Amino acid sequence: MLLAVASVLAGLGLLTQAADHFVLGSARLARLLQLSPVIVGVVVMGFGTSAPELFVSGLAAVEGNVDLGVGNILGSNVANLALVLGCAALVRRVGVTSRVLRLEVPLSAAATVGFAVMVMAGRLYRIEGAVLLVGFAGAMWLLVRAALRNREDERRLVAEVEEETDHERVSPRRRPRELLRVVLGLAGVLVGAQLLVSGATDVAERLGISQGIVGVTLVAVGTSLPELVTAIASSRHGHDDLIVGNVLGSNLVNSLAVGGVVALAGAGALADPGVARRAAVASIIVVAVSWVVMGRRLLVDRVEGGVLVGLYAAMVPLLVF
Repeated sequence: MLLAVASVLAGLGLLTQAADHFVLGSARLARLLQLSPVIVGVVVMGFGTSAPELFVSGLAAVEGNVDLGVGNILGSNVANLALVLGCAALVRRVGVTSRVLRLEVPLSAAATVGFAVMVMAGRLYRIEGAVLLVGFAGAMWLLVRAALRNREDERRLVAEVEEETDHERVSPRRRPRELLRVVLGLAGVLVGAQLLVSGATDVAERLGISQGIVGVTLVAVGTSLPELVTAIASSRHGHDDLIVGNVLGSNLVNSLAVGGVVALAGAGALADPGVARRAAVASIIVVAVSWVVMGRRLLVDRVEGGVLVGLYAAMVPLLVF
């Protein structure tokens, strides 16, 4: 049991550190290669902070632990909108632009709710995985097209990403070093994901609880740490767009890209569909509450942040029991 717990803790620690270096190296390489600010924003905001969920859930599905993978996705979506956004608002109130409400919020909400509805059936089909991945491609196209129309906003957002992840001027001579950072960061994420999945599975078996519960709680919070760290740091510096983009983009990638990978790799019935259904309902509720909070006054203040964190704290026992 101690070995399993140590594996979980080591996996969480390695995931957090490796994901941070993976994002940092990707941002620096993108600038060195003179990629479009739009591409930098999508890669860093979307795939970067969702790398732990992608590898943990994907690996779990490949190894036959579909409940763990699905629970991780649903639990991370709930944690992002309630815990991460709530904690950021507790540090400093978070402003929301009307453009975000018109495009990013509906896309993220539709993705989150769509995946939740699929899971409520108690099983995943490969055709659903294909639909999710096609939906992800369509969402990325819409976001990139919108960003190209608002190049100035996109440059500002990318500057904020770089400020939070990188305070050094990048020299072209650092290209091999940053490429090595990306490769080692990716390897670290893979190893950390393996440690976390194997440890969490062992803990679930020894305690006699379902993998879905472990995925919704422990694993979900662990893989949401990059979003939480980024959001709190951004809140301190007043980068509201970065906070909102981080949360919404992560849920979009989790639900469509990670969900699609899990459905294709581990299609079949869930071992404990009750946990997945409760987590799916929780994610839909959190989507509705956060949408109302963000749209009411185009900001999330400390009181509303406290409500979101309290909502998360109240939901966890309901998910577990």
